[in-house]
Amino acid sequence: MLHNIMFQVVFFACNFFYAAVIVFSIEWLNKHQIGLFYFIQIPVWIKLILGVAIIDMVTYWFHRAAHKVPLIWRFHRVHHSDTSMDASTSFRTHPIEVLLWFGTSNIVASAIFGLDLRTLGLYFLISTPFFFVEHANLRFPKWLDQTFGLVFTTPNLHKIHHEQDQNFTDSNFADIFILWDRLFGTYKYKSAEDIKFGLKEFDEDKKQTFWYLITSPFINVNRIGPAELAAMEKQEEEHQKSIAIREPGM
Repeated sequence: MLHNIMFQVVFFACNFFYAAVIVFSIEWLNKHQIGLFYFIQIPVWIKLILGVAIIDMVTYWFHRAAHKVPLIWRFHRVHHSDTSMDASTSFRTHPIEVLLWFGTSNIVASAIFGLDLRTLGLYFLISTPFFFVEHANLRFPKWLDQTFGLVFTTPNLHKIHHEQDQNFTDSNFADIFILWDRLFGTYKYKSAEDIKFGLKEFDEDKKQTFWYLITSPFINVNRIGPAELAAMEKQEEEHQKSIAIREPGM
């Protein structure tokens, strides 16, 4: 958690610059009436609801790309490297990724659909509690996933996204509406009790330090895929069995 606190300091410092860029960009887009909503007449409250859903959908695709594009994954894997999930994991993000990738998603959504700062503010008002609860070290009942989780991202569903196995890491990308994962074929389910957090390639104490994680995008760290991870787990299981067999005779 200590290293995540250091990320939190960097996160808030970068957010001042990030917020200034976002506000300037969206105000410029609005001033020039750029975006789809400037060409259709709909009530303000519908525009706000649609706007929040649209930002979440665009963020979904940016998030999905962060897992598929190797250069972006180098930065995004910092967030996934945490081996013990708690609320501080929300801040465990590389500053370059925040500024140049996920910050851009809001501007892109505004440019395409004509969203304003009021809509963006509402999105952050809703999404921020989701971020913290989704990463919190808490367990929630399965019925929540089977009801609320039909449309919204529940904490259990997001924790699946932080599973070591890439088959699950590359799923459940949505921040608010899990509906996007269901619609676009990236929804997966696994019992929260069976999830092992983090990335196997970062499963060392020295690779959990703030300085290593900040510099890690510029270090060649090979990603351990599902097949290799399964082989490593099987090898570890056999090793543990051999130890258990030897112990009685010792």
